[in-house]
Amino acid sequence: REVEILMFLSAIVMMKNRRSITVEQHIGNIFMFSKVANAILFFRLDIRMGLLYLTLCIVFLMTCKPPLYMGPEYIKYFSDKTIDEELERDKRVTWIVEFFANWSSECQSFAPIFADLSLKYNCQGLQFGKVDVGRYTDVSTRYKVSTSPLTKQLPTLILFQGGTEIMRRPQIDKKGRAVSWTFSEENVIREFNLNELYQKAKKQWKPREEGPEEAPAVPAAAGHPEGETKKDK
Repeated sequence: REVEILMFLSAIVMMKNRRSITVEQHIGNIFMFSKVANAILFFRLDIRMGLLYLTLCIVFLMTCKPPLYMGPEYIKYFSDKTIDEELERDKRVTWIVEFFANWSSECQSFAPIFADLSLKYNCQGLQFGKVDVGRYTDVSTRYKVSTSPLTKQLPTLILFQGGTEIMRRPQIDKKGRAVSWTFSEENVIREFNLNELYQKAKKQWKPREEGPEEAPAVPAAAGHPEGETKKDK
């Protein structure tokens, strides 16, 4: 019986790992399902040992939060009060905004990828932003991003042009369910046409007189709304 349980959990791990895009996600999946397998085996051996093991796992999850990405990036962090006014401030600017929650492991895994994209493609006419919908729940309601613990909508990337949503990933089907999509750097570049958007933005904002292109403003770590920092997230 125990062998059947382990084989079943192993199959689930393999299916889960197909959607993973980083080594950390693969390792995290393996550890998570090993904990589930251990809990089942402990309960079958002795219910008291099972309860003790389950309690220790819960305490560990509550006290050990996943590390936040603290590397370089050109990303502006929005609050519930600043996101709408920033999107409307200059409609010539194209925005790619990530809707995330710190408790989501998928968001944590995507953070360095999104930061790297912002370093490569940020310019005056193409900018990157993030908003914590786990903290600002009214933003999740306005932009129809589910924050349920079982949601498949985190992270959500939305492309805004002229202050209007043009596209998002993952897409939402007619039943309101998120269509499976892999948040890899290659997929984001291809689906959002980042190379084309970047070239158009540079041409649109290029000064009439020839001269060196203006460097990006300030890394987003210094531009969080209302004095926020990444650690505050």
